[in-house]
Amino acid sequence: MFNDIGPLELITLVVLAVLVFGPDKLPKVIQDVMRTIRKIREFSESAKQDIRSELGPEFKDFEFEDLNPKTFIRKQLDNDELGLKEIRNGFDLKKEMAEVTDAVHSTDTSSSASSSSSSSSSGGRIDMTKKPEENGKDDRPPFDADAT
Repeated sequence: MFNDIGPLELITLVVLAVLVFGPDKLPKVIQDVMRTIRKIREFSESAKQDIRSELGPEFKDFEFEDLNPKTFIRKQLDNDELGLKEIRNGFDLKKEMAEVTDAVHSTDTSSSASSSSSSSSSGGRIDMTKKPEENGKDDRPPFDADAT
């Protein structure tokens, strides 16, 4: 229940409880809190039993933890009736991204090589009478910050 509370935080809570309730009232407050937690747990267990009995015998192995989406997905992936492990193992995202990156870099180097050869033949000057595609620039629409 309190898995994420560290020792320093626990000491801080104890000191704060002693300051707020005082050393003479603190045992009574702890007993009241423990009694309340016990009642809540009993109520929760009885509600679970009522739900299980109302669902019928086909849901006798039903666990409420299965309603947690992470637990449900993990259980379904372990079940693997649909062959999801094969699909998951067959798709390597790093490999796919590396292939795409290599393809993009190879088109960039080939286009820069062709543009450098055309610029070197004209003496390093760009011919403004040519269309933008010929100058190595693409015709992109202007950036609109309001549209994004």
